[in-house]
Amino acid sequence: MAFVNVTVNGRVYDIACDDSQVARVQELGRTVDAHAQHLLSTVGNVSDSRLLVMVGLLLADELVESREQLSKLGQEVAAAAEGDTRLAGVIESLAQRIEAIATRLERA
Repeated sequence: MAFVNVTVNGRVYDIACDDSQVARVQELGRTVDAHAQHLLSTVGNVSDSRLLVMVGLLLADELVESREQLSKLGQEVAAAAEGDTRLAGVIESLAQRIEAIATRLERA
């Protein structure tokens, strides 16, 4: 078990994590701090607890938006796959018609 120092709004927090997750936790800490700094520059000085709630809401909003976009992309992929299936059926039908025409021409 590793401990990572994460700094948010000038305060250092010791966070425990798996050894393999140290770099990831550091990156996440920088992301949280960046959001906190952005909020502080926008709304001014607020208490740590209010800042935590605001950062949490901001990150939750980003997460929900990402999930909505992912869902929309999934629907678009499914629609494209359905279109591909229909197109494959049309191509197969055309191929059969061409083969039938070729067979008739060979008999003639």
